[in-house]
Amino acid sequence: MACKKQFCSKAILWCAATVFVFVTGAEAADFATRGGPEPANIDAVADVLRQDPYDMELLISFGTSKGGSAGHLALGLRDPASGDDMVYSANFYADRKPAHEKHFYTDDLMIRIPKKEYLFRTASSLGDKASFGLDFGEIYKRSVVGVRVYGVPAGEKHALAAFFKRINDDYHNRATKTEYHDSEIRYNYLRLNCAKTIGSGFKYGAGYKDLGVTSAKLLPARTNVVAAANANIPTEMAMKLLKEWNARGYGMDVVLYKKYEGSTYVDPYDAEKVAFKDLPNRFPSVMSRDFRRDQGQYEDFDNLFAMYLLYNLGKYTVSVDDNTKRLEIVKFSNPMAYPEAAELATRNAKADSEKFPLRLPFLPSGIGIGEPTDNSQRFIDDRNKKAVP
Repeated sequence: MACKKQFCSKAILWCAATVFVFVTGAEAADFATRGGPEPANIDAVADVLRQDPYDMELLISFGTSKGGSAGHLALGLRDPASGDDMVYSANFYADRKPAHEKHFYTDDLMIRIPKKEYLFRTASSLGDKASFGLDFGEIYKRSVVGVRVYGVPAGEKHALAAFFKRINDDYHNRATKTEYHDSEIRYNYLRLNCAKTIGSGFKYGAGYKDLGVTSAKLLPARTNVVAAANANIPTEMAMKLLKEWNARGYGMDVVLYKKYEGSTYVDPYDAEKVAFKDLPNRFPSVMSRDFRRDQGQYEDFDNLFAMYLLYNLGKYTVSVDDNTKRLEIVKFSNPMAYPEAAELATRNAKADSEKFPLRLPFLPSGIGIGEPTDNSQRFIDDRNKKAVP
């Protein structure tokens, strides 16, 4: 009888182990999905990029919708203590809607996230309610342009961090009518969005008094309608900040963190169940005649200028190799200084924006960030690129 019991016990344990292996194997996430495998060399690549002594990095995320793809804007501040940058990002779900409170991370309005997590990780230090592809793991959903800034005084960085903490304090206290916002402090896609919070950090925290940070006004005839034309747009705010940094004598270069095109993850809370790999990945548009256009070539001067300027400032591209599933860095030849980059972008954007409406074939003068390069168009081409180990 004892032998039978021992046999039964072993059989039960074997069955339980078999079921466990089967279940965990069935539920194992794919590469580049929430909770799944991620590139094994994230730390090594981040260390290579941090060899350059930049002080902060403006992170401009591409849009993922057809038509008006505004994208997202966040700011990374170099943190020597942690060996990483800390990214401050406005929380899309911190709008006090009950459904968002239930399903998403809403503890703070300005989320503070390690940059390696923000860009590359598939699990979040914020917990299970963090949004994959927005709060962390951005490159599995869309490309991100990083404008790295050099020569920023330490006091300015401390002031920015303090201001973002102040926004969180105001959010927790349900403050209203502050100098940076005229109603309750909570996220609003048009009225208190990512571009306005980052812009406010520089204007009211770091003392950029002349920085244009607008306030979208309620239309008097329809109080639930916001004048979108007066909203802060990520790309427009980015262009304003680049001008400010140039005026202050700060140096700049650009890193393109390219979208990994193979993520099969589908956000369960999205209305349309579309895998990340199938979402649009579009340079975030300024508010212009291009804004409502579907995927395709931008034709407006302001969009072309922004794309060309960021390309001209380009120093690195970071992408995931589809075969090895490791991050790779490609280094361009020396990026242009801002004045030369802006001058060339202006000239090329003007020429191209005048030719596109003619609907005749032509070779564009400029190359946009994230677009394939053409060796005939620019001296920074494939022959002048080299892989970084």
